[in-house]
Amino acid sequence: MADSITEITDRSDVTLHFAIALCDGTTITSTFDGDPITLTMGSGSLIENLEKTLYGLKSGEKQSLILESDNAFGPRDEEKAYQMPRSSFPEEMNLEPELVISFSTPAGDELAGIVMELDDEQVKVDFNHPLAGNDIVFTVQIIDVSNPD
Repeated sequence: MADSITEITDRSDVTLHFAIALCDGTTITSTFDGDPITLTMGSGSLIENLEKTLYGLKSGEKQSLILESDNAFGPRDEEKAYQMPRSSFPEEMNLEPELVISFSTPAGDELAGIVMELDDEQVKVDFNHPLAGNDIVFTVQIIDVSNPD
């Protein structure tokens, strides 16, 4: 059983509830109405900027922070929106604005792109994170912390 005074540090296993919301109150994702998640700090389960806000917290603590876009999912970068030929997509694919499509990178990684606009010749696909450019409210409740021996 983890010591209740154990603080979150690098490589801690942390069980928590979290929510990400826009500053207007729109909830993007939340675990508060379901099961908590368990993650290992530094494993990439959370983006680095969100993870940094957890260091030093202890079991039982709850905090809610407003993170400006640069400190959350980053600024929106128009250079990450590309025009692609319509012929690059399968004919049977029902393309429409806001459709999320998974692309494979040359290195074999998966990258999500969002269709922004299209016509018969071109499709504009945005590869920014969907929350890029948005300030967010990040709320966490720490349930349990255990550190490696």
